[in-house]
Amino acid sequence: MNVIKEADFRRQIKASPQKCYLFYGEEEYMKSYSLSLARQTLCPDETLAFFNEITLDSISYSPSSLLDAIMPAPMMADRKLITVQGVDFKAMKQNEVDELCSVLDTLDEYDYNTVIIVTMSDKFDAGRSAKSPSTTLQKLSERAVCVNFEKNTPARLSAWLQKHFEHNKVNASPDVCMAIIDRCGRDMYTLANEVDKLSFFVLAQGRSAVTRDDVIKVAIAATEYDTFAFTNAIAARRSEEALGILYDMKSRRIDPIIIMGEVSRTACDIMSISTLMREGATAAEISRAVGMHEFPVTKIMNAQIPDSVCRHMIEACSGADLEIKSFSDGYAVLERLICTI
Repeated sequence: MNVIKEADFRRQIKASPQKCYLFYGEEEYMKSYSLSLARQTLCPDETLAFFNEITLDSISYSPSSLLDAIMPAPMMADRKLITVQGVDFKAMKQNEVDELCSVLDTLDEYDYNTVIIVTMSDKFDAGRSAKSPSTTLQKLSERAVCVNFEKNTPARLSAWLQKHFEHNKVNASPDVCMAIIDRCGRDMYTLANEVDKLSFFVLAQGRSAVTRDDVIKVAIAATEYDTFAFTNAIAARRSEEALGILYDMKSRRIDPIIIMGEVSRTACDIMSISTLMREGATAAEISRAVGMHEFPVTKIMNAQIPDSVCRHMIEACSGADLEIKSFSDGYAVLERLICTI
């Protein structure tokens, strides 16, 4: 499979746009941003957008309508952009996927097109991983460059938040940005709204810097749970809380393999941070040593999870991870992990 990251797509669409891209993954905000960049790059003349930029949605899409969009040559431009979005791939039958693939095969003949298929995370089954893709992803990957929009890490989101604040002529320290993520979650649409709200609030008060108090006063707490909260609830044997978080993740269709990987990594991080803390290292020193922002390091230090619990967690996670990858019911495996720690 030819899978690239969104940063690679941004470079490629400017230098050498391909005939077809498939956007999939959890980060909807960056899909929208990348699609906007493709429009600006491939269809810069708005007066010709009617001819050179065509969008098909869940109502207007069909294999024949896509072919009708592909065939005409671009008007006074080198390329034409065709977007397919809003389609429920989970509801598609395999023969319908095959019909789509047959149309995409014609792009070799009509090579002046760039087709971007934008999927929604809850309407597209990507499979367990790039090494074990779904049938639909496998078929589309043979005809399209696949762009996986993974959830951004807190560190990347923090840097993005700082740039967003700077654009609004407001300052926010890395600690304040991490506090926003901790309170509001990792959804970039939500974070963008909260940044604008905090910026207007601070500027209206004649200030230019956001504080933690501003975050608590203005930002709306999200119901999204971070991996540390989940791992900490398991380690502390708060089964009811951990199961509640798991059911929330399940309702959002987060892949059990991803959940398991993040829990395992967090358990190892907790162990490393606890060891360095016993040796007398400060939060700043630990942050540099483990390559993690100081804010989550401080959260883990304050939790004071015993090493024996961490070791037990890591061993249990190793067995559960193997079981999930053996095509078991991943959520059931996670439930047993929660109830047996």
